[in-house]
Amino acid sequence: MTEIPGLADLVAPLEVGQFFADVLGHAPRRFPGEPGRFAGLLPWPELDRVLRQHRLEFPRLRLALDGDVVPAHTYTEMVSTRRNGLVPRVLSAPFAEHLRAGATLVVDSVNELVDGVGELAGRLEHDLRERIQVNLYAGWGTTHGFDVHWDDHDAFIIQLSGRKRWRLHGVTRRAPLQRDVELPERPEGEPYEDFLLEDGDVLYLPRGHWHDVSAVGEESLHLTIGFNAATGVDLVAWLADQLRSDELFRTDLPRFAGPEARAERAAAIRDRLAELTAGDLVDRFLADRDAQAPAQTRVGLPWAATAELLPPDDDFEVRLLAPRAALVAGEGTVALVAAGKRLVFAAPARPVLAALLGGAPQAFKVLADAAVGVDQVTVRALLGELVTQGLVARA
Repeated sequence: MTEIPGLADLVAPLEVGQFFADVLGHAPRRFPGEPGRFAGLLPWPELDRVLRQHRLEFPRLRLALDGDVVPAHTYTEMVSTRRNGLVPRVLSAPFAEHLRAGATLVVDSVNELVDGVGELAGRLEHDLRERIQVNLYAGWGTTHGFDVHWDDHDAFIIQLSGRKRWRLHGVTRRAPLQRDVELPERPEGEPYEDFLLEDGDVLYLPRGHWHDVSAVGEESLHLTIGFNAATGVDLVAWLADQLRSDELFRTDLPRFAGPEARAERAAAIRDRLAELTAGDLVDRFLADRDAQAPAQTRVGLPWAATAELLPPDDDFEVRLLAPRAALVAGEGTVALVAAGKRLVFAAPARPVLAALLGGAPQAFKVLADAAVGVDQVTVRALLGELVTQGLVARA
């Protein structure tokens, strides 16, 4: 079984704390690695299987060449099905012809299609505390798929196979946003860095850094792991939603009243905002952001569809489906906060819940042993409740 890397593996030899302090959000950084270390995440036969077994519509599956998108109708056809109308199908010959001509293959959200990449996304969501999307890029020629551009998200690039040429052009607007008041100006002159990302290497690229990428006449397969870190704009938007519970902010503004009434309302709003933004505002926002993050999709069939919920024997594993879940201690209780839910259990459940928090599969027997003073029937009932809530599934 392929070992799934976490953040510590991607940024080694840097410590994760050092990466957070000195690199994250600041500047690109290359992390060299041994060839083949990521090959098991998505080998070429697995990519072939994805193309063969999934109905991937444009733009989720697309080809790009010399900065332009290749028209989808030149390598796909729409075929009829008995119940779903027309669906796309890749035509092998023209598809491969475009690739031989230098086109880059892009598949978005490949973490939803390949188990190993999905595991990687889950681990990184746990480590980075942000939603993860993984896109795949494959190329063979010497052209570039996309012109010089910047992205509105941070990214890790993992080179799975072959090499790719990267040119970095710097930043023309600090911390740009997808919805912004102005766009960054296109950089002038030559790139400040020009290098080959080799098999086994990792590149971290903060948002807003202009770059272009091209193949070098040999096979290249890489993953781009994108995530949007929380910003002050996100915090203010969240705060605006919280204000809906306050009558002061729901009440109409005194548009047609005199200056004194409008000034009085403005003062009341300022005072209330000062109260709401005092103290641990950032911590409250980030905790709620984590608490609302959706759970991963994993049903756990066939047992989840039965009254038993889990296998009747003891030789099975389960996993928590919410990478950003948290535990909150109470008086004689422990609450699991995840996927918009808050489930409260008796304090003895804490060792079981804590063991699940890492997101890795956990053997039922190990969980039962961790629950000191609690029998297996109770542990099974606890896990069953989490199954019904969509927070745990058989691994």
